[in-house]
Parts: sequence; structure tokens; C-alpha cells
Amino acid sequence: MAKYDSHLDQIFAALADPTRRAILDRLSRGPATTSELAAPHDMAMPSLLGHLAKLEGAGLITSTKSGRIRTYARANTAFVPVQNWLGRQSDLWTRRLDELDSYATQLAKDRNNGT
Repeated sequence: MAKYDSHLDQIFAALADPTRRAILDRLSRGPATTSELAAPHDMAMPSLLGHLAKLEGAGLITSTKSGRIRTYARANTAFVPVQNWLGRQSDLWTRRLDELDSYATQLAKDRNNGT
């Protein structure tokens, strides 16, 4: 039975939405306030706050509050679980494709040798 990582599931669920990806793109340039993050999106503030909560819940962003101003930033190690998972998948499929290539090469040699 495969092991499932619920934190990884949260990250992928958060990344599944284009608005949340746009927020992460914006935060890759540096921290931003709630108002700055809301500006390019045509949606009600509660909806935007829901997106921010989903990103923060997944550990992709952090927030700090100073008075009435909340500022968001990308979490430094947020994508490490995704990178690790993708690395394992890449290794697995590289190995499988190498095995398939070896098998196909052997079949071609056997066919050419008449066996």
C-alpha cells in the first residue's frame, strides 16, 4: 500500500488554483500586504482571504501583522516537499525508461540474430 503524505496533498491542493499560483508568483518578488495582493484580482476580499488562508495552511506562505496591516511572504522551505517528491518520481521514471530501453535493445538484437 502506498504511503500518502497529507502535507504534500495540502501543498498540491493549494497549487491547483490559478489565483493562488498568481499570489505565489507575486510573492516571489518579495513580501506584500493583503491590499497589494488583492489589487490584481477581481474578487471580494473574503474570497482572497480564503486563498491566502489555504496557502498559509499548506505552509507555502507566512504572514505577519503590524497594527492593521498584514504582510505575506513566501515560506523559505515551502517547496522542499514538492521538490523531494518530484525528484523521487523523476528517478523512478528514469530508471523504468532505462529498463525499457535495455529491453527493447535486447529484443532488436535477438530479432537480428534470428533467435
